[in-house]
Amino acid sequence: MSYSVVTSNWFRLSFPLFILATIWLGMSNVIVVTEANLGFASNLPFVLFLAVIALSHAFKQSRIAMIATAMLVAYWIIQARLQTPLSTGTTLLELCLLSFLSPVACMLVYPLRDTGLFSRTYLIFLVTLSLFALWCYIILSYFYAGGFEQVNETFLFVVPQISRLPLVLVLYLAALVGVSAILLLRYNRIVDAVVYSAITLSSTTYVFFHIPYISVTMFSIVAILLLIYVLSASYELAFNDRLTNIPGRLALDSDLKHLGRKFSIAMVDIDHFKQFNDTYGHDTGDDVLKLVAARLQEVGGKAKVYRYGGEEFTVVFKNKTVKEAVPHLESLRENVENYQMVLRDNERPKNDRQGTRRRGKSQKNKTVNITISIGVCDNAKQAKVEDVIKSADQALYKAKKAGRNKVACF
Repeated sequence: MSYSVVTSNWFRLSFPLFILATIWLGMSNVIVVTEANLGFASNLPFVLFLAVIALSHAFKQSRIAMIATAMLVAYWIIQARLQTPLSTGTTLLELCLLSFLSPVACMLVYPLRDTGLFSRTYLIFLVTLSLFALWCYIILSYFYAGGFEQVNETFLFVVPQISRLPLVLVLYLAALVGVSAILLLRYNRIVDAVVYSAITLSSTTYVFFHIPYISVTMFSIVAILLLIYVLSASYELAFNDRLTNIPGRLALDSDLKHLGRKFSIAMVDIDHFKQFNDTYGHDTGDDVLKLVAARLQEVGGKAKVYRYGGEEFTVVFKNKTVKEAVPHLESLRENVENYQMVLRDNERPKNDRQGTRRRGKSQKNKTVNITISIGVCDNAKQAKVEDVIKSADQALYKAKKAGRNKVACF
């Protein structure tokens, strides 16, 4: 399977749902297996979550570690305090508090940044979890003191056919699963996949808490998915170009194996890039690469864009001939040509006062136009992918020789 398929938003959205459906269909077998290996099964989530936290620290993925920590605490609470029937003591109230706060803890990682575990951000998250615990203690103390006697029964309305939780909490959990799914579909970052998987599977535990060993099963799956995602985060660093944040050469090599029967490949090169780099400096050269990468991602025809190396990029069109790809490439070329790039001031102010004076002045920053040359070839004339790329390179050379800022076909 192509790496781009595995990391697509639809795959990341559907994979936990597929696991849920599979578990649901075979739940009776899961219960039998868990009962036969209860000691191992009940401790497995603890081991896996601790492994996720350790790997997250190694790969500086503290947000995954935060979610693993929240899930670890939630699972410990279930095992330590919620093993009695829901009708006894404060078990149902504690389950309600856990189901309310657990998704919130997962969502809290969004404004935080990824670092190691020995950092201020991870400490802030731990303090937040401690405040959640303190709030729950106050709620339970109030309950023991005879509080909540006047709570509206409408709020605590339960539909036993669905869940033992109050219906309002079931709807709340469903809403947060929906929000996390929307974020995943829109942004498709590792953290979106992690939050979505954790909220979806833990919410399944809370809603169907009456099913035997549901917490062991769901939290084990959560831990395994988090382990996959933290390894995927390090793997993705190898596949994505760090400067332009688009797929790099490794991703291209992987995806070239899954092009299908008809495809076109375009090689794109920034015109006079070395001269531009020498004139304005490497920092500005990096800005040019980021700009062109951003424009390339707007190319039509459902094309995929990769950084091939240096100032060269590759655009792959599946199920399109050269004739069908050229209009999209011409539009791309014009898009880059018409963009006015503002050159940033590389001379930084020495102090705040100088910076304030500069901002107060009406300065006209210098702008430049970037152009690109494109060579494109399809597999109608060349059978092998390697030959298509070589032919696209030859077409690119032809575009350069013809005066640059052109699209040339092989």
